[in-house]
Amino acid sequence: MPAIITPHKTDRDRKRHVEDHDNGAGRRPPTDKRTGGGGDNDGWSDGQSRRGPHERLNRYRMGIFFALASDLMFFVAIVSTFFVNQSAGHIDVYNHYVNDWFPTVIPPILWLNTAVLLISSVTMEIARRTMFHENDVMDEWLGLGKPITRRALPWLSATIVLGLLFLAGQWVAWKQLAMQGVFFRSSQSSHFFYLITGVHAFHLFLGIGALLAAFVGLYVSRQLETRQIIVDCAGWYWHAMGLLWIFLFTLLVFFQ
Repeated sequence: MPAIITPHKTDRDRKRHVEDHDNGAGRRPPTDKRTGGGGDNDGWSDGQSRRGPHERLNRYRMGIFFALASDLMFFVAIVSTFFVNQSAGHIDVYNHYVNDWFPTVIPPILWLNTAVLLISSVTMEIARRTMFHENDVMDEWLGLGKPITRRALPWLSATIVLGLLFLAGQWVAWKQLAMQGVFFRSSQSSHFFYLITGVHAFHLFLGIGALLAAFVGLYVSRQLETRQIIVDCAGWYWHAMGLLWIFLFTLLVFFQ
């Protein structure tokens, strides 16, 4: 009776499944639809698995969320003190109630600054979405160049430039107030104006640092998934700073 050799793996087992996006090395690209949750048209959002790029992205997003939550509590404390001091006053010698709050005139350049920051949020979102464009992700994952880096860099660079312009505009606003004789200790209103705009500018400066790290990461990091996560997290932080500024600017303009 002739010997029968039974293969350990059948041809069917060896066949690669195109729908799985398997490159034969046991690794799946960041566009694997079973990994879940990366944003619109990013290829991460159609599955239910809790392992892979989706899990790692969620961990970093949660870290950004908790960091921003602590910052939000800090700004809530500042705003609460703002309203308390705004309504505070004293009784003069004639038994009249006197409010010591004198509103600070908002420098017109802050309106331009707000527009610049809103535009930067748009450019940042384009850069973030570009990192998850499925066709480009697959090309880069297969070693067909770096189309994602080539497309995202201009938008990321524009965001950095606009962020620096915003900080420069804040400095000009402070200089304009100083020329008018309005300083940090001039009044309670000016005290809060400098405090609110200064603390926000510091957080935005940190955001620019994150953008620069993402910019460098696009060149340095060899892992596509890492580059996507860096840009994604920097983008969400930047959007949060933009929304926070809209709230603070509205407070300074309409509620003094």
